[in-house]
Amino acid sequence: MTQAPEPPLSDVEYHVKAAAVLAAVEATVDRLLQDDVIDIDAHRTGGLLELKFPRGATIVINTQPPLHELWLAAPGGGYHFRHVGGRWLDREQREFFAVLTQCASQAGAAVVRFVP
Repeated sequence: MTQAPEPPLSDVEYHVKAAAVLAAVEATVDRLLQDDVIDIDAHRTGGLLELKFPRGATIVINTQPPLHELWLAAPGGGYHFRHVGGRWLDREQREFFAVLTQCASQAGAAVVRFVP
């Protein structure tokens, strides 16, 4: 028996879930700064969050409301995530926070962990 596909998010649901992701990333950056783990400069403008790392690398997280996606641009590449089964997954089924953790650790030359 195959499971019915998950209904797409409404615009309101998308905005709530995408805003929660950006807020979680900002909270993690605040914690990393407070714990003196790494100095990440975070700047948010609407649905765009830019993270600048000490060695000059930048990661940009951007909401894409028309597509109901989150985009992550990092020195190692770009990723598009859709909300599926309660998680933000890219085309390769990689989870948003796992990819962000990997990219941020590489950009900052320090092990950092982002969680929802």
